[in-house]
Amino acid sequence: MSEVTVWIYMLRCADGSYYIGKYQGDDLETRLWEHNNGTYPEAYTAKRLPVEMVWSEWFSRFDDAVACERKLKGWSRAKKEALIRGDEVALKAFSKRGFRPSRLKSGKASS
Repeated sequence: MSEVTVWIYMLRCADGSYYIGKYQGDDLETRLWEHNNGTYPEAYTAKRLPVEMVWSEWFSRFDDAVACERKLKGWSRAKKEALIRGDEVALKAFSKRGFRPSRLKSGKASS
């Protein structure tokens, strides 16, 4: 399988929501520019401008990128924000079945 360049990225929109997308190309800044300049007027972000890039990861395999995108889209807002912060403790806690965010604040989530 030949190597490709695929980015999975997360944007914070002006309304505070998050958008997760993928981009096949070398220059992720181009994709951010497209979002902020309304290149795709029917897109989710078009009515939520400006947007800010808050997280991205590069993949060399398209199927790995798609799997990551699907996984992130299923995450809670709190778990996405832990990823953005790079908070590995919170990510681990949010990954536990039955986890309640209040447990993280009280310190009960640590193993």
